Amino acid sequence: NELHERDIKVICYFSAGTYEDFRDDANKFPKVVLGNALEDWPDEKWIDISNYNLFSDIMEARMDLAVKKKCDGIEPDNIDGYENNNGFNLNYNDQLEYNRWLSKEAHERGLSIGLKNDVDQINDLVDYFDFAINEQCFEYDECHLLEPFIEQNKAVFGVEYELTINQFCKKANAMRFSWLQMNYELDGEQVSCDE
Repeated sequence: NELHERDIKVICYFSAGTYEDFRDDANKFPKVVLGNALEDWPDEKWIDISNYNLFSDIMEARMDLAVKKKCDGIEPDNIDGYENNNGFNLNYNDQLEYNRWLSKEAHERGLSIGLKNDVDQINDLVDYFDFAINEQCFEYDECHLLEPFIEQNKAVFGVEYELTINQFCKKANAMRFSWLQMNYELDGEQVSCDE
């Protein structure tokens, strides 16, 4: 409410591609959809998005909560599981169908939705998502893949953790991206390329 009073849009985060054992709804996931642990997060597991009908009610409830909390949009994370060691042999089309479903459900609730990472599917998803969020595209030399969002006059937000602002801000501003430098702890310390 305080952010809205300052005319700031509120984007609410949840993981749409993984199971996290500490979430209130963790016990609702059927065991059959739980896959491999994430490389850097041993308590978090990929979920079988090719069978999202088995847990779609959980994601719908998360979006309903975003509406109840008066979020303007959502940032569903980990929606690139098909590119990872997920334990299910997920493919490009599995991910595409699931991500489009997330977009449809968000828009039906009046929520905007951001495409988090998943740069290899941008051309197939740019029409379904309202903005993009990316981590470290300058470090991995993949920022050009985000240009379809800019071409459709949609915002591209992002962060670098390893690079200094001198290594990416001039490029980010030239590409009309809104970019930050932060640390991995996400403890609030940040430097904006707008400064």
